[in-house]
Amino acid sequence: MFISIAQAAETAAEHGAHGGFFSEAESWVAITWLIVVVLLAKPVFRGITAALDLRREKIKARIEEAERLRAEAQEMLATYQKKQRDALKEAEGMVAFAKAEAERLAAQAAADLDELLKRREQQALERIAQAEAEALREVRNTAVDIAISATRKLIADNLSVAQSAALIDSAIKELPARLH
Repeated sequence: MFISIAQAAETAAEHGAHGGFFSEAESWVAITWLIVVVLLAKPVFRGITAALDLRREKIKARIEEAERLRAEAQEMLATYQKKQRDALKEAEGMVAFAKAEAERLAAQAAADLDELLKRREQQALERIAQAEAEALREVRNTAVDIAISATRKLIADNLSVAQSAALIDSAIKELPARLH
């Protein structure tokens, strides 16, 4: 049933006088072009499909990599937030210790003051007022110096650079409120 191109041309030549569709050379060129396009379409479409599949796999791999990196970033964020909370708790503990130490030093200073006053009472009455004022001034200065020295030592021994910077920043923020 199949007609070859040669047979079709021969039949067209016999019926050439009729002027039908198959008698024109352009018709045969168009038919041949359609046959070539149909035969080449499948391999071309396979190539295009393979290229698109490869591109899809590359995009999928990039998305998976981005998701993995996002998960790692979330883990790191959680770790650093936990470290920050731990550091804040430690800093609060240090502040509480420094307050307790300051209270202890103040109590010790008060005890020292009482002892000093008892000794000074035994001196002459005309020097009591002068000696009491001097003792108070010395005790306050000593208490402040001891508190400052102890606090500096505690801070220097126990604070990291980051914690020290955080305390300095906090003190700077509180400075305007304390000056007014």
